[in-house]
Amino acid sequence: QVQLVESGGGLVQAGGSLRLSCAASGIYFSIYAMGWYRQAPGKQRELVASISSSGSANYTDSVKGRFTISRDNAKNTVYLQMNSLKPEDTAVYYCNAQYMRSVWGRGTQVTVSS
Repeated sequence: QVQLVESGGGLVQAGGSLRLSCAASGIYFSIYAMGWYRQAPGKQRELVASISSSGSANYTDSVKGRFTISRDNAKNTVYLQMNSLKPEDTAVYYCNAQYMRSVWGRGTQVTVSS
């Protein structure tokens, strides 16, 4: 059974940090490109960060210098380290795996208070 399970979300004050994790099962993790998306209320889902199977990372402009995506193929897990959080980072964060098909997790809520 293919499954992505996110964890690590929560409530944090502006300027704080959170580390999201996404554990994958049922896929050959190392060949998948992995991504973190987010969706705020009333807004479209947007790509926050992605990491290729070879470890190359990309970020949307609004999080560059604050967020870091990484992967541990031995643990079938992708991470998103989020520093200097802002209220506008508040959203549900979703993990995505992409290789000939797209797999989604159920999401984890991140709330940043001002």
